[in-house]
Amino acid sequence: MQNKDVSIELLIIACSAGGMMLLMDLLSSLKEDVGFAVLVIVHRNEKYASSLEQMAQHKCVLRVKSAEEKETLQAGTVYFAPAGYHLLIEKDRSISLDASEPVHYCRPSIDVSMQSAAEVYKKSLVAILLSGANRDGAEGLRAVYKYGGKTLVQDPSAALVDVMPRAAIETGAVTAVLLDGQLKAYCKSLVEEN
Repeated sequence: MQNKDVSIELLIIACSAGGMMLLMDLLSSLKEDVGFAVLVIVHRNEKYASSLEQMAQHKCVLRVKSAEEKETLQAGTVYFAPAGYHLLIEKDRSISLDASEPVHYCRPSIDVSMQSAAEVYKKSLVAILLSGANRDGAEGLRAVYKYGGKTLVQDPSAALVDVMPRAAIETGAVTAVLLDGQLKAYCKSLVEEN
């Protein structure tokens, strides 16, 4: 599962219920100045104040911020999709925030972000899907896989809530199913290769 053949430009990590601790561990494994941007999609409710970005910044040496409309993705920065918006990637690698209907009852939707990123980044995209309680992310991973990107899923046996990783595996579009420690090692290997 090495990446030496293709340079990674974007890493997407997505989760819902039960995935926050592993998400923070994966972000903390990105310890050097990486040659790619990181996009994080977490199901969260806009009605409640959230300190996800601040929590992540304490764990991660990379710059962490909430994604903003028309901002261009930059290597070495971790972008969180803001609550209440779908996050799409435009052809020029800028961010578009959209308040259209929720997908799988979620906004931001993992599917929406992964599908738009897959069309732009193709083989230079890695998408990781962690624990969650619905099917969001399965179709997004299918799009990433279709365009030649790498698709990794947390092993359902290790997930706190296994619905999301199982749904993704059922698509047949998963490059690898990995335990938590293997996912951390993979993220570290991305840092070394890019």
